[in-house]
Amino acid sequence: MGEKKYSIGVDYGTQSGRAVLVEVDTGKEVATAVKQYTHGVMDEYLPDGVTKLEPDWALQHPADYLEVLEVTIPAVLKEAGVNAEDVIGVGIDFTACTILPTDSEGTPLCFKDEYKSNPHSYVKLWKHHAAQDEANKLNEIAEKRGENFLKRYGGKISSEWLVPKVWQVLNEAPEIYDAADRFMEATDWVILQLTGEEKRNSCTAGYKAIWHKQEGYPSKEFFKALDPRLENLVEEKLSTDIYPLGGKAGEITEKAAKLTGLKPGTAVAIANVDAHVAVPAVGITEPGKMLMIMGTSTCHMLLGTEEKMVPGMCGVVEDGIIPGYKGYEAGQSCVGDHFEWFVENCVPASYTKEAEERGINIHKLLREKAAALKVGESGLVALDWWNGNRSVLVDADLTGVIVGCTLLTKPEEIYRALIEATAYGTRMIIETFQQNGVPITELYAAGGIAEKDELMMQIYSDVTNMEIRISASPQTPALGSAMFGAVAAGKERGGYDSIVDAAKIMAKVKEKYYKPIPENVAVYDKLYAEYKKLHDYFGRGENDVMKRLKEIKKEVVK
Repeated sequence: MGEKKYSIGVDYGTQSGRAVLVEVDTGKEVATAVKQYTHGVMDEYLPDGVTKLEPDWALQHPADYLEVLEVTIPAVLKEAGVNAEDVIGVGIDFTACTILPTDSEGTPLCFKDEYKSNPHSYVKLWKHHAAQDEANKLNEIAEKRGENFLKRYGGKISSEWLVPKVWQVLNEAPEIYDAADRFMEATDWVILQLTGEEKRNSCTAGYKAIWHKQEGYPSKEFFKALDPRLENLVEEKLSTDIYPLGGKAGEITEKAAKLTGLKPGTAVAIANVDAHVAVPAVGITEPGKMLMIMGTSTCHMLLGTEEKMVPGMCGVVEDGIIPGYKGYEAGQSCVGDHFEWFVENCVPASYTKEAEERGINIHKLLREKAAALKVGESGLVALDWWNGNRSVLVDADLTGVIVGCTLLTKPEEIYRALIEATAYGTRMIIETFQQNGVPITELYAAGGIAEKDELMMQIYSDVTNMEIRISASPQTPALGSAMFGAVAAGKERGGYDSIVDAAKIMAKVKEKYYKPIPENVAVYDKLYAEYKKLHDYFGRGENDVMKRLKEIKKEVVK
């Protein structure tokens, strides 16, 4: 038994999936492999190239998820020269809420000929926002009925979550709703493919499907009030068997062994979510430390000992992040996406040329120019709502704003203002938690942006006036998943008995961290005060111009 033991974490993102092979006794990442999804994100057409999708749709193809396992797992074993016998566990994490309808065997309906030209038979990705009408109606009915659960989700259920998405299927494709024996989170579906067992995790159930450890799902009366056909949704299409994170879902089946090259009997962890699984990967296993997972969007994760009601949070779920604690989540739906939009649409040819001549990418050039500006020098302040607002307003219909442009405004000034806007959004989230009795004393960050973008991290430190520690893993969620894989295997197989034990050894942060610069903090306080005024004016109903513009657009585009 003296051989080194390994676990594998598979992280399913928006565009691709990656596997990381990790040494169980050190947390060292030995090999990584990435597979771009063959079908990518389908937001205009189905794979048939004929069936057009409406605005705000975002679909995926579940076949891509299996391909990730088939390609990346053998690749990491090969790259590291590691034998499948020495892999003791596998964990996975996923974007959420990402759901799909399946038959009783777990076969996705989009695999079937009779449904494959029906958009509703596919996976609705987390950023599918076309169920906003259903979400609005759900919130209205829940409020009228005085439903207790609303407070736990900051007063609103998001259009991204399971019930609005399922209700949209019922409204627009009742035949798909009827044919579906179950609606599953993609993360639980992949575990079903690996183990042959349906074991729904407490994380997605709690954060995305309105489930509560003590109270269960909302009542049948509530679902009936939404639509009489939804009365038995939980019993007929979901499941009341919910499993806490840190448990073992099952073992690799013969069929899954053929697909992945792993040995039958290898332990598989209960499924998880990309943001939540990153928390123990940076070593956070106690309250007061907020982790920002920064990518196309940002997720803010925090542990608490009590259940407090925080306006605009995405949820508070017992055992939702680390067993034994209340896990809080908040989020910003537009961060990396924000800068991407700017680069694709607003950069002059001269900048592109300069970047090419210097052999650097355009983001690097813009960051360099933006870094040369003093805080407040641009005279700009922006709202970070290019993709709606998740926390603390929970409103997908809000849009972006830049105030202070003149004929002298330069691209790097706008670029910097957009970065600052996302930092103000984070500060708004932190202050809202603190004002509602959930302390935050330290910040941590993970994800590509946190790792590469020093300007942005310094701005965040200055805007929040807090120190920020950075994950030392370039693949934080995959590392977290591998840690849960080692916990699923248990100590007797060379793993760990709990995620807290695993975090002591396998988690890691960089030595270098960011500290606020006092003179920057002072100016950012003034700028943040302006952001806050705009935030409340456009976001809390005083001026609904953004929604009126959307209505006009809808009428015209019909």
